[in-house]
Amino acid sequence: MRDRARMRDVAVVAFAQSHHVRREQERNEVELLMPVLHEVKAAVGLDQSGIDFTCSGSTDYLAGSAFSFVATLDGVGAYPPISESHVEMDGAWALYEAWAKIQTGAADSALVYSYGKASPGSLRDVLSRQLDPYYLAPLWPDSVAFAALQARACIDAGVTAVAEMAAIAARSRRAAADNPFAQIRGSDDPEVLVKDAEIAAPLRLHDCPPITDGAAAVILAAGDRARELADRPAWIRGIDHRIEAHALGVRDLATSPSTRLAAEAAGVADGPVDLAELHAPFTHQEVLVREALGLSHGVTINPSGGPLAANPIMAAGLIRIGEAAGRIQRGDANRAVAHATSGPCLQQNLVCVLEGKGGV
Repeated sequence: MRDRARMRDVAVVAFAQSHHVRREQERNEVELLMPVLHEVKAAVGLDQSGIDFTCSGSTDYLAGSAFSFVATLDGVGAYPPISESHVEMDGAWALYEAWAKIQTGAADSALVYSYGKASPGSLRDVLSRQLDPYYLAPLWPDSVAFAALQARACIDAGVTAVAEMAAIAARSRRAAADNPFAQIRGSDDPEVLVKDAEIAAPLRLHDCPPITDGAAAVILAAGDRARELADRPAWIRGIDHRIEAHALGVRDLATSPSTRLAAEAAGVADGPVDLAELHAPFTHQEVLVREALGLSHGVTINPSGGPLAANPIMAAGLIRIGEAAGRIQRGDANRAVAHATSGPCLQQNLVCVLEGKGGV
């Protein structure tokens, strides 16, 4: 997905997100989303009439009703009529659809947004309903239990260790101290963290993502339109996503081949990487993703704090792209990698390479 001779230059020109919290009790999904949509459009001086395509990402499992995304279109606005689509996935995949739409020439700009309120119910039970309905779902295994199986496989294979996982958690919290949108931030000593009790061996609380309510939005634009809207667009130089088998028993949980394949297709290795925003909800998964992407130890990982600091389901992957793009737009980096995941144990993975250099 990076043959530039055939692709239009597309860039992230604006990004906005909510202040992520453990429980948003006063606002529903529409009310949570509307300020974010207003902010991202105001950042480039657009209203909805100036956007050619709109795509959203969310999940009915969290909302507890079918076609729940229709209600959030109220946040976009009923007029003028829009060209709209939706994916039952993280917003990173909605961004991929919008990018593809622009590649066809059917649009020159796109609004992408995603949101999730994980607090109303038992998130671990809700996610178990997305498993195989015949063999797995009736057993009620949850996302943390599956992640614990993967963590144990990684430790047994020598991929990571408990001490490294605690260091990742501590680093993420320190980085999040400078992120006003993060839910968990501060400074923790890894040696103190490893003394916490296990909640699902070998995972401790700090190894797991927080339950988060939040939303995010991005605006994409092509070529000269992007240059008009932003002083320093974050150009998408490569983007790809791959999927692995749903059944965990046929996968090697200590590797992430889909991330590796997506990285190769997106061109991660084509140049130096300044920073990476990785959607690794569990500490051991950061090690897996980092190695699958082929990132050197000198690359700055999750300067925002990442999903260990705030993990709004269905928006956390889009936020990784937005955070990476924002640092390019501010001049803090020239080439960055953003990663998103979905499904149990890194089942689906998307990789996006962004650059600050102008398109042709």
